Amino acid sequence: MQRKGLIIGGGPAGLMAAEVLSQAGLSVEVYDAMPSVGRKFLMAGKSGLNLTHAEALDTFVSRYGKERDWVGPWLASFGPVTLRSWARDLGVDTFVGSSGRVFPAEMKAAPLLRAWLSRLRAAGVRFHMRHRWLGWDEDGALRFATPTGEQKVGVTEGNPRGTGGTAVILALGGGSWAKLGSNGAWVPLLQARGVAIAPLKPANCGFEIAWSEHFRTKFAGQPVKSVVATFDDAQRQGDFVITEHGIEGSLIYTFSAPLRDAIESHGSTKLQLDLAPGKTLERLTREIAHPRGARSMASHLQSRAGIAGVKAGLLRECAAKDDYADPARLAAAIKALPLRLDAPRPLDEAISTAGGVMASSLDDRLMLNALPGTFCAGEMLDWEAPTGGYLLTACFASGYAAGHGAMAWLQSKRSSSATN
Repeated sequence: MQRKGLIIGGGPAGLMAAEVLSQAGLSVEVYDAMPSVGRKFLMAGKSGLNLTHAEALDTFVSRYGKERDWVGPWLASFGPVTLRSWARDLGVDTFVGSSGRVFPAEMKAAPLLRAWLSRLRAAGVRFHMRHRWLGWDEDGALRFATPTGEQKVGVTEGNPRGTGGTAVILALGGGSWAKLGSNGAWVPLLQARGVAIAPLKPANCGFEIAWSEHFRTKFAGQPVKSVVATFDDAQRQGDFVITEHGIEGSLIYTFSAPLRDAIESHGSTKLQLDLAPGKTLERLTREIAHPRGARSMASHLQSRAGIAGVKAGLLRECAAKDDYADPARLAAAIKALPLRLDAPRPLDEAISTAGGVMASSLDDRLMLNALPGTFCAGEMLDWEAPTGGYLLTACFASGYAAGHGAMAWLQSKRSSSATN
């Protein structure tokens, strides 16, 4: 019997699993709900594909927080260096940016995806688009909704009731960007089969702030540049954007996991901003205390403290009115301005998802304990990471791990059958 891999989900994790299995000589079928594969991958690369990061592997692995011990072995087999070599084999050179982030030479995701799909098709991988997975029927066959009605794919081996020559790899994404295919609809399907799943939550997301109507109308859409944000013991410098509902952007995403968790525990939380990181508190106090004569306070702050535009608006929005009468208090507010965050933005707006299939539901090959022969990979697993190439790298690496796990399981079944 020819060994076979059925992969549900055509993102980076699913396609990497398809590559591993097809290169091993297996027959591979990929099913995806969308008209074409890699929709979210292409969106991620729309403004420049941040493929991975060039920092040392130990530091890289630390970015996965409490899940680093789970993710680490995947990255040991398929980490940043291997990923860059893999891209080069597809004819896509990469370079390291000033921040250490790694990008394709052309900056775009489309050339890499086209080359990859060409290689997969040449290896015999077959793609079935507009096939939305509905779970299993009573006999263990995979159910799909298609434009021509429901179709079933029999899995006599590798399903909840069988063993042998077929492995199923689920790479269904998280719960963000539903219009690109990741809608979390798989959660109840797996829960019904006894799979433990941590609730899906927004990761790398914006947060809601109750702006005044004046501030919202005047500053929504404007960037806040070169500030230092502090939360708990962590401190980062960077930029973010004022939105109609609150704040978002790279600096905010750096803190999104602890901010989200703090809001979940306490109902709200505060992020502290230093609007003038180039000046000490003492210097800033002296500058503000300098006589301003006939100048307005706005002109004074702009000339003496460099606080103007959206930064001046933030100061007016968040500092106490009485602070403006005391140079020391106003300087302290500029150096440690509290932003009250009331909630993360909705899951579907988030760049990525936290939560998902828990490690306790999987063996070390990423096979579901409750469903022998069925593996999981990618963002549907219960890990999260900041932006900067960490998300994509772990998706690739988990697909690689699940593909090799499926091969090992199929080989063990073949050996068992031969023995018997």
